[in-house]
Amino acid sequence: MSVAVFEESVGRYVHLDIGGRDHRLFFEEAGAGMPLLCLHTAGSDARQYRHLLADPEVTRRFRVIAFDLPWHGRSLPPDGWWHQEYLLTTERYVETVLAFLAALELDRPILLGCSMAGVLVLELARRHGPRLGGVIGVSGATTYRGRFEDWSLRPDLNAQQSVASWTYGLMAPQSPESARREVWWGYSQGGPGVYRGDTYFFSEDLDLRGRELEIDTEVCPVHLLTGEYDHACTPEGTEATVRAMPGATGGRMPSLGHFPMTENYPLFRTHLIPALTELAGRRTPGEEPTP
Repeated sequence: MSVAVFEESVGRYVHLDIGGRDHRLFFEEAGAGMPLLCLHTAGSDARQYRHLLADPEVTRRFRVIAFDLPWHGRSLPPDGWWHQEYLLTTERYVETVLAFLAALELDRPILLGCSMAGVLVLELARRHGPRLGGVIGVSGATTYRGRFEDWSLRPDLNAQQSVASWTYGLMAPQSPESARREVWWGYSQGGPGVYRGDTYFFSEDLDLRGRELEIDTEVCPVHLLTGEYDHACTPEGTEATVRAMPGATGGRMPSLGHFPMTENYPLFRTHLIPALTELAGRRTPGEEPTP
């Protein structure tokens, strides 16, 4: 008989007041130490961080937490959702993350966000830098356009297949096929219109170009990483953001695409671990995460 293997991460639900309405959010966590909050991509959910949650080198030093946004994954939409069009705005996105930070009483966490969340972490660093221990934006820049499209709403299209296949092409061909298929599978489970509604945030609503100097990287360090095969948020766009933001670090990641934490975690961690170590080292001696 085979022996059961249990992973360290555990999941729970928390009720948050967002926009004056009750939202039931799912989150999972593993480890102890400095909090590391992981934010998922547009149209997907926090399962993207399952490898990070199971990485003992990380969980020995960090309390890794990942939650599903409302409308995503294991977090249902709020009651009465069918009366409104789902469009994620900057204000609602910021409000959601801040409500989650407050509910879990997270003290100056590091934020790790990918894709749309790689843009959001820059806005959070701009607005609330002193409340954060630093941000790592993956597949993110001051903005990127061209993803907000209406075709996924057409009744004669299978959006669960077409959206998943559209995002599949953003990954590096060297990434293991099983991992790329996992990304596809996650996207195939998104609710109707959710991917489109998410892209409204970064393709239409938020544009930080020209506002890079409003982010004080001495107060909130910024590290940006984008895979060389990413043609949604290009590595050139990320590098331009780094150049425009004094003190920001990072750049392109060879042999990776838009979803590095899922499509090839062993390779991605070679970039992530040094960034986490550097950010943790910025804490004062009394604030060091538990070994």
